[in-house]
Amino acid sequence: MDGPAHYRRAEQLLDRASDQPRERALTLAEAQAHATLALAAATAYPVARYETTPTGSKWADVMAS
Repeated sequence: MDGPAHYRRAEQLLDRASDQPRERALTLAEAQAHATLALAAATAYPVARYETTPTGSKWADVMAS
């Protein structure tokens, strides 16, 4: 899973967080882990916005949505 995929997964998890406290806590923890991994990937690859490589294109798609 690359950085953009982690970002999208975090968004999906946040969108579907349950109203049940325990299930919500687990979903939010998983979303946080994916968001952290996306941030690490973005930090490691800061020029992705200007790249035309496959990874750069994926980040551009994420930023455009």
